Amino acid sequence: MNKTHPKAELELAGIDATRKFAHSLGSILRTGDLLVLTGELGAGKTTFTQGLGYGLGVREGIISPTFVISRIHPALGAGPDLVHVDAYRLSSAAEVDDLDLEASMGSSVTVVEWGAGKVEQLSDSRLEIVLLRPGSVQKHEDLVFDFHEGEDDEPRTLTLVAFGPRWENDEDLGALLDGFTSQATKD
Repeated sequence: MNKTHPKAELELAGIDATRKFAHSLGSILRTGDLLVLTGELGAGKTTFTQGLGYGLGVREGIISPTFVISRIHPALGAGPDLVHVDAYRLSSAAEVDDLDLEASMGSSVTVVEWGAGKVEQLSDSRLEIVLLRPGSVQKHEDLVFDFHEGEDDEPRTLTLVAFGPRWENDEDLGALLDGFTSQATKD
């Protein structure tokens, strides 16, 4: 059997398009899903998570968890809660383990900003999403910045790579990525 994992690079017109994509993605996520967000300051990681929360149907009011490290946003209906983590100040997977995210994975979707290299052990499947603004490039695992504080209307490049059995041949994710890719080519 041929196992394929979706991978896509999308050009998003600005922060509203970023939020719209995240909303659509949120509507196909389910309990236990893990998302790892990477991007420089101001790239739209928290805005992405706001759109994701809207798609999941969780309580409004998603803000950056930078100072508290982790926030739980309860579902308003029968769907999963959203656990939103900012791992920027955490230096290792051991510090992430201290947050006991495993305990909430069974009832939530977990989004970890700055989580690359720190949270992969939480699940055998994950979505890794990189958001880049103009003037930033990703070289290996590091982000290189060359931009000034920009407007929310700046375009973003979103790269999504799916890992693990949850995402093998996932039709919903494939259709979502195809829809946004073909929409971008029409614009």
